[in-house]
Amino acid sequence: MYFLSNFLKLPLLAFALGLVACSTNERLAQVDQKTGINFATYKTYGFMDAVARNDSAFQNSGTGIFDLKRAVTAEMARRGFQQAEQPDLWVNIGIVTQQKIQTREANFRFDGAPQYIGQRRYHWDARDIPVGQYQEGTATIDIVDAARKEQIWQGTTTSILSNKPIKSAKQIDKAVATMFEQFPVAPRN
Repeated sequence: MYFLSNFLKLPLLAFALGLVACSTNERLAQVDQKTGINFATYKTYGFMDAVARNDSAFQNSGTGIFDLKRAVTAEMARRGFQQAEQPDLWVNIGIVTQQKIQTREANFRFDGAPQYIGQRRYHWDARDIPVGQYQEGTATIDIVDAARKEQIWQGTTTSILSNKPIKSAKQIDKAVATMFEQFPVAPRN
């Protein structure tokens, strides 16, 4: 009986862990770092040319580029970096958003009869039913050695974004903080 009880608990545990993993908005976070770099030698940073990125095109677009820039500024400051016009490090940020459609498969037990298809080759067809839309965002942060013009660190994250600006800003803050947990310079405070 003890074996059977534990045997039944294992699938339930796996199912519960799966639900927890699916419930988070953070879908993917990845960091890539160049080896052999002493990050302690860098003291200042600056953002890549705003004109080159065309920041003005992102104003009021709902993409969160300014929230991303604010979050990166906070994380760099926590690590003792100062902003400068001629910095040791350049920071290049980018965000790409996509509208996605959430679907579920039709089920004849709940959605009525499945769709009947065919003339001679008859079959029942279950289709995906759209149930909502959501926005998925991918943010990228590149850290570049200004003197050598060489990328030395990159963080990328993809998550589902809220359509509410305040909640979206908090999601961006959390995603950037998660990426910077793997930054080679630890926070000072």
